[in-house]
Amino acid sequence: MAHHDDTAAHGGGGWAVLVLLCLAQFMLIVDITVVQVALPSIGAGLGLGRESLTWVVTAYTLCFGGLMVLGGRLADAFGARGTLLAGLGLFTAASLVCGLAGSGTALVAGRAFQGVGAALLSPAALAMITSTFHGERRARALGVWAAIGGTGAALGVLVGGLLTAGPGWAWVFFVNVPIGLIVLAAVPAVVPAKGPAARPAARPDAGPDAGPDAGPAGGPAGGPRAGSAAARAGAGGRREPVDVPGALIVTLATALLIYGLVTAGDAGWAAAGTVLPLAGAALLYVAFVLVERSVRSPLMRASTLARRPVISGTFVMLVATGLMLGLFFLSTLYLQHVLGFSALETGLVFVPAAVAITVGAQVGGHLIGRVGGRPVAVAAFVVTAAGAALMARTSPETSVHTTLLPGFVLASLGIGPAFVTATTTTMANIPPGENGVASGVISTFHELGGSIGVAVVSTVAAASLVPGGGPGGFVAGFAWCAVVAGMAAVVALGLVPGGKPAAAFVGHGHGHG
Repeated sequence: MAHHDDTAAHGGGGWAVLVLLCLAQFMLIVDITVVQVALPSIGAGLGLGRESLTWVVTAYTLCFGGLMVLGGRLADAFGARGTLLAGLGLFTAASLVCGLAGSGTALVAGRAFQGVGAALLSPAALAMITSTFHGERRARALGVWAAIGGTGAALGVLVGGLLTAGPGWAWVFFVNVPIGLIVLAAVPAVVPAKGPAARPAARPDAGPDAGPDAGPAGGPAGGPRAGSAAARAGAGGRREPVDVPGALIVTLATALLIYGLVTAGDAGWAAAGTVLPLAGAALLYVAFVLVERSVRSPLMRASTLARRPVISGTFVMLVATGLMLGLFFLSTLYLQHVLGFSALETGLVFVPAAVAITVGAQVGGHLIGRVGGRPVAVAAFVVTAAGAALMARTSPETSVHTTLLPGFVLASLGIGPAFVTATTTTMANIPPGENGVASGVISTFHELGGSIGVAVVSTVAAASLVPGGGPGGFVAGFAWCAVVAGMAAVVALGLVPGGKPAAAFVGHGHGHG
C-alpha cells in the first residue's frame, strides 16, 4: 500500500492534484467571509436594504449546505472528476454574474448558483483526495485540506477589505474567475480520466460519505476511516440512487425558514409574511423526514439522525456557526455604518478574530483528548457568551479596542473549540458504517447554521440596519448572541456525550472560520 501511495504521490502527480484541489476549496472558503466586509459597499452600490443584504450572505451558505450531501452522492454516481469540473465551472460563471450584477436580485441569484457549484465541488474534491492518497500520506493531505479553513477565513476578511477599498466590491467576486479558469484548465491535465481519483464509486468512503467531514465541517475527523464498512458493502461498485427530492425539500424548507425569520424583523412575528413561510418550513421538514424514511438510499438516515452523538454534534455545529456568521454580519455593518470605518479598516479588525477561531480549534483539539468533549463544549460556549457580552457593551463613545475587538476575539476563541467538539465527539461515538453519513450531516448543519444565524441577528438588529438607525439594534444583536451562547452551554452540559474520544479523532481543526 505504501509503495502504491508513493507512486500516486510522485509519479502520478498526487501532490499537484492536492495543490489544485486545495486552491479550488480555498475559493469556496474565502467566499464565505470575503463578502462580509464588502456588505455595506454592496448595499450602497445596489441600493439594497437589510433583507437583501441578509440574502447576499445566506443564499450562498444555504445552497452550499443544503445540497452538499447531494453533491457527494452525485460524485459517487457519476465520477468525482466530472462532478468537480461541473461544480467549478458553475462556481466560476456564477462569480462573474455576481461581479456584473446590477441589482440585488441578480446578485442573490448569482450567490445561490455559487452555492450550488460549491456543493458539487467540495465533496468531489475531497473524494479525489481520499482516493489519490493512502496511509500516512492521506492523513497529511487531509491535514492540509483542513488547515485551509482557518487561513481561508482570515485571508477572506483581509482580501475583502483590500478589494472593496481598492477596485471596488465587484472584485470580491471577479477575483474568483481567473483562479477558477486556471484550475478548470489544469484539472484535466493533472488528474487522470481513469485511475483511483476518478472512480469514487468503487470506494464509497471516498465519495459522499467521507466527503464533507474533512471539508467545511472541520478537519478530517472521519476521513481515513470514514467509510470502511460502507466500502465493504459497496465493493461491487453498485451505484446508489441519488435522493434528489430529499435534497431539494430540505433546502427549500430552510429557505422558507430564513425568509420567515428575516421578514419578522420588519413585519413582526404575527404578520402573514412571517407566519406562512415558517409554517411552510415546518411542513416541509416533516415531508423531508417522511421522504427519508421511504426512499431506498436516503440523504440522511433517520436512524443515524436520531443518535445522541449526532443530535449533539448538529446542535453544537448549528449554534457555533450561527453565532460566528451572526457576529461577523453585525460587526461589519456596525463598524462601517455607525463608526464610519473603511472596508480595509474593517478587514484588519476582523483578522485577529479569524485567527482566534483557528487557534481556539487547535487548543480545543488538544483538550478534547485530555478531558473529553463535554467540558470543552461547555467552556467553548461560556467563553463565546463572555465575548459577545463584552461586544454588547460597545457604543459610539467607547473605543473599538476596549469593547468590540477584545469581545470579538474572545467570542471567536470560544467558537473554534465548539467546531472541533461537534465533529470529534460525533465521529468518535458513531459506528464505523455510519461515519460518512454522520459527517455529511454535521457539514450540512455547519452551512445551514450560518444561514439561520445571519437571518436571526438581522431580525434582532433590524432597527439599526435601516438608514439613520442608531446603535441600539446592534447592541441588542450582540446581547442576543451572548444569551444564545449561554443557553447552548447549559444544553451542551446535558447533551454532549461524556468521555474522551479515541485518539484517531482528536486534534483536527475546523474548516472555515
